[in-house]
Amino acid sequence: VRQRAGEVIEQSDAKECAWLLVDGRVHATAGEARAQLSRASLFDERPSVVHVCAHTPVRLAADSDVEWLLVRATNPKSFAPRVFLPADTKSEPRGRGLVQDAMLRIVRLVFDLDNRPDSQLVVGEVVHLAGRWSSYPPHHHGQPELYHYRFTKPQGYGHAELGDDVLKVRSHDTVKIVGGVDHPQVAAPGYGMYYAWIVRHLPNDPYRGFTFAPEHAWILEGKDAGWAPKELL
Repeated sequence: VRQRAGEVIEQSDAKECAWLLVDGRVHATAGEARAQLSRASLFDERPSVVHVCAHTPVRLAADSDVEWLLVRATNPKSFAPRVFLPADTKSEPRGRGLVQDAMLRIVRLVFDLDNRPDSQLVVGEVVHLAGRWSSYPPHHHGQPELYHYRFTKPQGYGHAELGDDVLKVRSHDTVKIVGGVDHPQVAAPGYGMYYAWIVRHLPNDPYRGFTFAPEHAWILEGKDAGWAPKELL
């Protein structure tokens, strides 16, 4: 969703909604929750997210040109609206010190079952270092997921695995990951890759984590950095 400076969006949706701020400055009102939000770089700054249950009024008044990622899900449950600020997002480096830092990345979690137990969604982001891997070792979970991509340069690209299938992904692409399929990612050298990740809970089967492909789980033990050519050592 894009807004021009001065434009106001007012809506009350029939579905649960999560508005993730990509870029811009905006005054956000969700029910009784209010905040002034801004973001200049999704690579270097943590997100703000406006999160509401169905039929909750949302008002977004743009102070500049603004871009959002809007995620909607059918959900009959009611919960209090909340505006997540950058400081509310958990952010952690993963993969440091493993297999020559080949899968070092930053994983941001906005909300999941722990802090939004009545939501039908899990929302987060990955900041993916150029030339490296993420969602690695390969892993899967029963719930479906979306990845939405951006790159540090317009010509940037990466590859997304869906089981044995490999997709070339570029900025503004969105990939649907069906349940039970391994989905590691890799970015081309020179291009930082970002993706928002959104998991949909299933009835009586909410997302609580994932399972690593057993043949690659040895990487997590940290005892073996993997092969490297002797001429480069």
